[in-house]
Amino acid sequence: MSVPILEFRNVTSSYGGAVILRDLSFSIHEGETVGLVGRNGAGKSTTLMSVYGIPTVRGDILVGGVKLKGGAHLATTRGVSLVPQGKRIFPNLTVEENLVLGRASRRKGTWTLEAIYELFPNLARGKKRPGTSLSGGEQQMLAIGRALMAEPSLLMLDEPTEGLAPVVIDTIIDALKEIRERGTALLLVEQHIGMIQKLASRFMALRSGELVADGPIADLESREVQEMIAL
Repeated sequence: MSVPILEFRNVTSSYGGAVILRDLSFSIHEGETVGLVGRNGAGKSTTLMSVYGIPTVRGDILVGGVKLKGGAHLATTRGVSLVPQGKRIFPNLTVEENLVLGRASRRKGTWTLEAIYELFPNLARGKKRPGTSLSGGEQQMLAIGRALMAEPSLLMLDEPTEGLAPVVIDTIIDALKEIRERGTALLLVEQHIGMIQKLASRFMALRSGELVADGPIADLESREVQEMIAL
């Protein structure tokens, strides 16, 4: 089997001594779309942030078979991008300037400004506006576009549909399908289980910081799994 894009080996993560993840191990391979599910407080966001060294991490996190030692910059330069919860748009920069910041990784690829504007035409129409003047849905598009500009092999998204109207959610789903079809692996943290079922082929479930299920997306509908993670 190929080397995983992302691999956790017995990872325990904590904030200020409070343990959130406990001995977590999993891998994600090229082209996969994986949904990470579980109730609030299960450790889903901490899993993503652990890649960037934000909590205190024990164990090994590997990107492309190489252990991460250096936090956010090394993860990004090796091909992992994050769309964070809350979008985190830079208020003093235009839409286009926000997008260009994604180029800091200096990775080579095909996600140009033109490609982002083709994926999200609303951003093209507002490219000279301040990023924070956009609607909530457009800001989410901008956050995704900025992450794509780093040319990721794996795009991680933390609650990308939070607070969005159903019509905007459909637009985001369509965009993620196109991103997936272009060969980018996806790791989705999402309470909107229907979205995960539309996009993912596999799910992983966390409960109290531990991996309690990992299987094909069809198994997510089973009563056993839903009771296990209280969906």
